Amino acid sequence: MIATQAIGVLIADDQSLFRAGLAKLFADDPRVEVLGQAGDGEEAVRLAAKLKPDVVLMDVRMPKMDGIEATRRILEANPEVKIVVLTTFDTDNQVIQALQAGASGFAIKDSTPQTIIHTIEAVMAGQRVMASEVAQRVLDMLTGTKSPKEFYDGLTAREIEILRLQASGMANKQVAYKLGISEKTVRNHVSNMYEKLGVYDRAQAVLYAVRKGLVEL
Repeated sequence: MIATQAIGVLIADDQSLFRAGLAKLFADDPRVEVLGQAGDGEEAVRLAAKLKPDVVLMDVRMPKMDGIEATRRILEANPEVKIVVLTTFDTDNQVIQALQAGASGFAIKDSTPQTIIHTIEAVMAGQRVMASEVAQRVLDMLTGTKSPKEFYDGLTAREIEILRLQASGMANKQVAYKLGISEKTVRNHVSNMYEKLGVYDRAQAVLYAVRKGLVEL
């Protein structure tokens, strides 16, 4: 019988106890090998490039760079990496963004280690996996039971991206540089965004972003 190679995993989460606990629980399972741990999005991108994991377990809310942006960066550098987003019920409104960023799977953070390992194995086999709770949220939105407008009031994906960056403290010029677009284009998006949200300044937009879970104060 030929032994199968363990799946190389990088754990990215800003809670050190959660990372360490998950790594310890994985240590006794021959199906996975924890290659490293990252405490923020920037470190996740850096370690993914260095360690070349098969799968990254990615928290959504992290300092310096959130999990959605880190997912984009990692997949731009290496599309073969599988990203499993670790989510909680208070961040499920970011599931669509994570899907758009290229995530292959979603697991609830308080799932059992075996459930998370099964998700890791499934994405490695080419499947896209969602915890049933997450799938139900997405289904509600796609079927119209809960419209995305309830969450984002008609904002486009680009407008949401700009709102997140603005709410994190970036000026229009910085946003333009980061996204590779002109400052005028950013201003146009901001104007459209404010009109849709019925707000008049950045402070009101930031409060909206926080309320929707796009950023944290």
